[in-house]
Amino acid sequence: MIEAKNLTKRYGDKTAVNDLSFTVAPGRVTGFLGPNGAGKSTTMRLLLGLDRPDSGEATIDGVPYRDLAQPMRVVGALLEARAVHTGRSAYDHLLCLAQTQGYGKRRVEEVIEQVGLASVARKRAGGFSLGMGQRLGIAAALLGDPAALILDEPVNGLDPEGILWIRNLMKSLAAEGRAVFVSSHLMNEMAVTADHLIVIGRGRLVADCSTEEFIERSTEQCVLVKTPDREQLAELLRSEGATVTGAEDGDLEVTGLEAPRIAELAAASGLVLHELATRRGSLEDAFMELTKDAVEYDAGVPTAGGVK
Repeated sequence: MIEAKNLTKRYGDKTAVNDLSFTVAPGRVTGFLGPNGAGKSTTMRLLLGLDRPDSGEATIDGVPYRDLAQPMRVVGALLEARAVHTGRSAYDHLLCLAQTQGYGKRRVEEVIEQVGLASVARKRAGGFSLGMGQRLGIAAALLGDPAALILDEPVNGLDPEGILWIRNLMKSLAAEGRAVFVSSHLMNEMAVTADHLIVIGRGRLVADCSTEEFIERSTEQCVLVKTPDREQLAELLRSEGATVTGAEDGDLEVTGLEAPRIAELAAASGLVLHELATRRGSLEDAFMELTKDAVEYDAGVPTAGGVK
């Protein structure tokens, strides 16, 4: 289990992390989200002992990282995949790390195979593409067969096949009972990968809940309605307290009433329905809504042609 207890970290007059507490439980993928400058990278560095908090404590299985006798056997981390000796081969890089924890060549070969680098294992890491570098970083995180993983933007630079691979890998690791803590700016990917979300803004906790709950409480459910009786139905639904607007394709967008009730009202009034479709807000919609007041660098949202 990964735990942050009232973590605070300041750099001069800037508070990067502000009294932040959360727990990353085993057996699930926990997504770590926040706008740029929210304090995600600083938090991960505090968890891994790379920075010292001004107050509070970060622990892995109840122990500060600095006190772990064999840290790679407890927690695997990917913070900067390109932090490798560019003149070494992928194999030699991993072997050097493995030997610090008492692992030998067999374990290195296992993780190389696991991340799909067997064909380039003897090539210099300095010549790797961004995606290959990510795979090498993930291999390093897996070396100690740890019970917890901390991964910062692990899909960065991966092609669609690679993204699917890391998604399935994280899910399978969590299914084995490991705690998987992953940050990402790819909302669509987090929506299908993370079981639970930790969301921060300006260094403070914004949300700590399941992905489904986060979306439901931060967005409003909408029902799309196709009907030839557009005006009559819109008037009827408004009389029942619904909010009805026109969609771009001429259909109706209804909030405040669920699809079954809309169907009942239409049937009772003899109005024709061609289609009813419930549309739930996306993780991106929920994230933008919940963190709109916690964005540190805001240039606005440009529209087509670059005009805001």
